[in-house]
Amino acid sequence: MALLTLKDVGKIYVSEGNVSVGIRGVSLSFDRGEFVAVTGKSGSGKSTLLNVISGMDSYEEGELLIEGQPTSHYLQPEWEEYREKYISFIFQDYNIIESFTVLQNVELALMHVEDKHERRRRALELLDRVGLSGQIRQKGSKLSGGQKQRTVIARALAKDSPIILADEPTGNLDSATSAEIIALLREVSRDKLLIVVTHNFEEVAEVATRHVRVFDGAIESDRVLTQSQVGEKKESETASAPRKKTKDFRNGLTLGRAIFMAKPRLSIFLCLLMIVGALGIFFVTTLCGEANEAFEHNYMFEHMEGRVVLTRQNGQIMTEEELAELATEYGAKDYLHYDILLDTGYFGGVRFRSSEGYIKSFSAHPTYGETFGEKIVGRYPTAPNEVFLYLPISYQPEFGKETLLVDTVEYLSTALRVTGVAYYYDNNLPAKCLFTDEGFRNMTAIYYLSGQSSVSTTIKMKDGGRNFLDLHSYDLFPSYEVEQDKIYIAESEYQKAKKEHASRNPQTTVTLTSTYYKYDWYWSNSSQSTTFQKVFTDSDLTEVAPEMPKEFSPIRTYGGVIISPSLLCQMAEDVLASSYRQASLFFADDKAAHEAAERLNAAGYIAVPSDTTYVPDGATAILNLIAALALMAVWILSIVFLAFFINLCSARALGAFKGDMAIMRSMGIPVKVIRVGMYVRMLLSIIPAYVFVAAAAIAVFTVPKWNGFFVFLYPWQYVLIGVGILLLTIRITHRQIRRLFGESVKKSLRGGAAE
Repeated sequence: MALLTLKDVGKIYVSEGNVSVGIRGVSLSFDRGEFVAVTGKSGSGKSTLLNVISGMDSYEEGELLIEGQPTSHYLQPEWEEYREKYISFIFQDYNIIESFTVLQNVELALMHVEDKHERRRRALELLDRVGLSGQIRQKGSKLSGGQKQRTVIARALAKDSPIILADEPTGNLDSATSAEIIALLREVSRDKLLIVVTHNFEEVAEVATRHVRVFDGAIESDRVLTQSQVGEKKESETASAPRKKTKDFRNGLTLGRAIFMAKPRLSIFLCLLMIVGALGIFFVTTLCGEANEAFEHNYMFEHMEGRVVLTRQNGQIMTEEELAELATEYGAKDYLHYDILLDTGYFGGVRFRSSEGYIKSFSAHPTYGETFGEKIVGRYPTAPNEVFLYLPISYQPEFGKETLLVDTVEYLSTALRVTGVAYYYDNNLPAKCLFTDEGFRNMTAIYYLSGQSSVSTTIKMKDGGRNFLDLHSYDLFPSYEVEQDKIYIAESEYQKAKKEHASRNPQTTVTLTSTYYKYDWYWSNSSQSTTFQKVFTDSDLTEVAPEMPKEFSPIRTYGGVIISPSLLCQMAEDVLASSYRQASLFFADDKAAHEAAERLNAAGYIAVPSDTTYVPDGATAILNLIAALALMAVWILSIVFLAFFINLCSARALGAFKGDMAIMRSMGIPVKVIRVGMYVRMLLSIIPAYVFVAAAAIAVFTVPKWNGFFVFLYPWQYVLIGVGILLLTIRITHRQIRRLFGESVKKSLRGGAAE
């Protein structure tokens, strides 16, 4: 059975509506040991014949049989496998991979050898055989024509295929080199089928065993010159042993690394391109990070680790003693009777004077009983007029890195001394204010009575039973500068009236009228007005305004009453003790909180852990969703634009490898190996992008100036960015691979022109 048989094979080219015949009615049969010389005029179809035999170009008529098996039904994958198994090709224009070294070009054909050391040994042996042992590290682009042709021959020998096709192998060489190449080809063809297309038959006349002349696409003559010595069929040549997937993968890894390193400038460009894309995705994600709020938990209460909010099922008010007993009985580490301040939301702002002299502010939330680790600046508070701040790292330049730069802040219209600061990087979290227990009670009273717009103060002076002066209502401004249980009325009209009526021995009555909220379990609230009255004599009044920082003295602008927080606390707790029905117990963690809540519910209380969530009303949910979708739309459009930009640039970069990939296909390198190699090359290009994203994240969220500008991202978001970059890279590479393998090898190599 002949190794290769052609029966009435024809090839037709169609270009711009014109039809031309490449070859027609070709019937030939070849076997091992033959040295076949194919000659003919330029354009006669001899190279087309070689391209059809190699499977690099299709045929439209007849049948090509390999070892008796027809190939007319072959699709592109079958032709790739055919070339891998049977064909080695030596091109007139060399088709050497110029970015690879001589050694790499030859080793590329030895991928069927699993042992890399054996692969290297064989490559060196073949290069020595063709006289290139001194150029193994030389890149293909630096070789002379003869050296390139020798490299290609060594590459063809390395593959050890049963069929060697050579298209004008001496066309670009001098006569001496041509003679050496022909002699070398004859030497290697003794047990193989060698078909040489040449325009000069005299070069091969002494070694050829058969001469085939082609004219106008048809076989003009087929003449046997000498009897060939047909070698025995090598089992290794045509045996189709199952290929291990791991072998293809390993070879693909090797090829991918080689491709990546072969063209450093282009690889650097791809790396820079992926860095730009990755950083773009990173920064767009941080700027659109607020979209995540729509998917965050809606807690019924301010979530604090281990907190349980409770009330009685019958609606009765709980006493301080009862709470203390419950804390002991259920193992709580602490309790808070009046916890209204914890669930007020991110209200108000902390005002402070910056180092530049400007008044700045930020929102902060009061907290109770928390600690913030050992890395703090300053100390925790020990007095009621002191506060500890827990701030994003972006405030570090304002408040100090090693020593405090701000000593006083205003919170709820109250001047407080800053004792310490701790910083955190997650700027999605709110700032917090930590007080002593007494300070927290005072701030609760300040919020309850003076922190609400419904609180008013009426100052009246009496003489006997007759009111002779009725001042207007004013806001209350608490100050720790006022003596305990004292007030200061800074109204000039009152001072004037006091002097005018000093002989009448007037008494001053301060009437506080406040509207407070009665909280039930479902957060529906009803208002109730309560009046407090406290009578002060002149000796109880502070005669001189307390010293307060000018910027924190709203009374000087608007007028009002300054009162000591301790006095305000007494008045507020009178109301709270008779109306407030909620309290908090604090346990070691949320797990303990849930266990205690079950026991408290069974004991007649309504107890809910603070990590309990609720579904917002429909209107709020829709508005949040619309806002989130708008931000997500911006994010998606930005990603699409970046993807388009990266795809456009990388497509051009990958196009630079199109010729190299076509050469590998012509060599019969397994398609899977080439695919894996291309993916590996692109994946290597995104490693620097991941490094830069990590560096950018560290810089953005640890450098105070940048931390306040970009929204902090969580690990799952970095995973999303990483997966997105990976999928984008895979998608781009997949499109390029599909485009590359969607056309014939001949078209990839030479643009599809017929010869």
